[in-house]
Amino acid sequence: MLQNLKPVWDLDSIFPGGSESKEFAAFLDKLKEQTSSLTADLKALEAPTSLEQLKKLEAIVARFEQVRSDWMQASSFVSCLEAQNVHDGKAHFLRDRVTQLGAANQETGTLFDQYILEVPEELWKQFLALDSMKPIAFILDERRQLGAAKLPTEQEILAGNLAVDGYHAWSQLYDVIVGRMHIPSEKDGKIENLSVGQAFNLLSDTDPTVRKQMFANWKQAWSENEDLCAKALNHLSGFRLALYKERKWDDFLKEPVEICRMSEKTLNVMWEVVEKNRERLVPYLKRKKELLGIDSLSFYDWTAPLPGSTSKMSYDEAAQFITEQFEKFSPKMAEFATMAFEKHWIEAEDRPGKRPGGFCTDLQSSKETRIFMTFDGSMSSTSTLAHELGHSYHTYVMKDLPELAKDYAMNVAETASTFAELIVKDAALKNAKSDAERISMIDDKLGDAVSFFMDIFTRFTFEKKFYEQRKNGMLSAEEMNQLMEEAQKFAFAGALDEYFPNFWSAKLHFYISDVPFYNFPYTFGYMLSAGLFAQAQKEGASFEEKYIDFLKDTGRMTVEDLAKAHLHVDLTQPDFWQSAVDAALANIDEFMTLTEKKA
Repeated sequence: MLQNLKPVWDLDSIFPGGSESKEFAAFLDKLKEQTSSLTADLKALEAPTSLEQLKKLEAIVARFEQVRSDWMQASSFVSCLEAQNVHDGKAHFLRDRVTQLGAANQETGTLFDQYILEVPEELWKQFLALDSMKPIAFILDERRQLGAAKLPTEQEILAGNLAVDGYHAWSQLYDVIVGRMHIPSEKDGKIENLSVGQAFNLLSDTDPTVRKQMFANWKQAWSENEDLCAKALNHLSGFRLALYKERKWDDFLKEPVEICRMSEKTLNVMWEVVEKNRERLVPYLKRKKELLGIDSLSFYDWTAPLPGSTSKMSYDEAAQFITEQFEKFSPKMAEFATMAFEKHWIEAEDRPGKRPGGFCTDLQSSKETRIFMTFDGSMSSTSTLAHELGHSYHTYVMKDLPELAKDYAMNVAETASTFAELIVKDAALKNAKSDAERISMIDDKLGDAVSFFMDIFTRFTFEKKFYEQRKNGMLSAEEMNQLMEEAQKFAFAGALDEYFPNFWSAKLHFYISDVPFYNFPYTFGYMLSAGLFAQAQKEGASFEEKYIDFLKDTGRMTVEDLAKAHLHVDLTQPDFWQSAVDAALANIDEFMTLTEKKA
């Protein structure tokens, strides 16, 4: 039994002392030296003319992997510091330093790519065929191909250096904005100023009056900051588009799909199927509006629990429930989750000053992860916890692979997390002890479908149109509000009565400089996980090792090849995506029947 768990993570086991850590300062100093040394050695390399000469690259690869791993460790540690306390000025200072080191790390990557581009094709094939290189051959060949499509080395290095005080600086402005924001909330006649993370939880409160008031305050707070947010988003996208133009990349989706190791054809087919099916959710949303007893369905209402859905879990109970459900599917996954809880890898405490949202980050050099969220006892929070543990387990099973082979993309990352979430939600539905409980659980599942088929579709639609217009110049906050509202109306198929035009200003994912279009990976992962879950249910206990093999391959295959190898499906055709939609919406009829008399 998991009892008396502390919902606060342990960062001191990584670097003691938080943002004042002397060990972390020394780690950064060492990383700077190692990066400089590697950069000098890469610059000194001459194009090889024989396999013997090229074998010298093996040692360079090992150093390149280590420097990259250490930089990711540093970046993840600072992300944890910033998330746990948005007012930690020292952590923001450390972020600046880590970003500088990131530019130096990017320079080593550019020099590395330049060198392997100079290797003659036949010699390159011989090198990849070496036993020592086979485990990372896919990644090395991928880097060679991507490098060929970029600018000359000096220009790529310059762009990376300029990005520190341009591109990434605008991304970091979002954290500063969030850190200074306070959103008022009235309780028992008293006004309390909440952090953005605390206020966000109240948008899904069971009381419609609380939701309505918080949404008004939430919108007002972001409206007051939308000019700053518009400035940040315009310059982020402007930097990207300027770089793409110099690289002669006409398509702004080229980088996002390449990062996700997928084809644009696969992306388009997925969205075509979603667009064709999204209206199937409209009757559910209309029924939910009736069940909530409200006259109009606002942007924040579709995430609200139904009346009577008051079941709460303590953190200990949620941990126990999750590990028990993991155990039924995979004892190894349950054992991992138990370890993560007991070793305090999870920051879940509900307190002021935390960043909104949730994430799992990889402390690669330590072969550990850390999970961040704000747990409020709801089933939604329990699902989020399972989701982040799915990410964490994904990283854990890959911990002994070569460093470069651990670099999986966001779309398969979201596959692993959503798969873990599915295990828990399916169990909760099966364990329902009454029609009321079953209705609540189905509502939660269908809420996921709304999230991935409507809300995420909104974000993608907005961002795509924003980039199309941004090519012609900067957009005002008012223009962005208009684009967002149009995207919401389209993606939600007109099912809502009140929208959230300045949602673009509030959503962190639009401001992440490392991952453009951080939206479609969620829908991709949600739908691919449905295929994995169907296979797991069919095969039972024997699927555990197959799932681990799937996860291990996520860093060394395109997603199309991954799906063919492990699910035997073609992601470039609509059949699989339609089956995933059908699985996600399978409970709509039951929900409508069970709630008919209640509406």
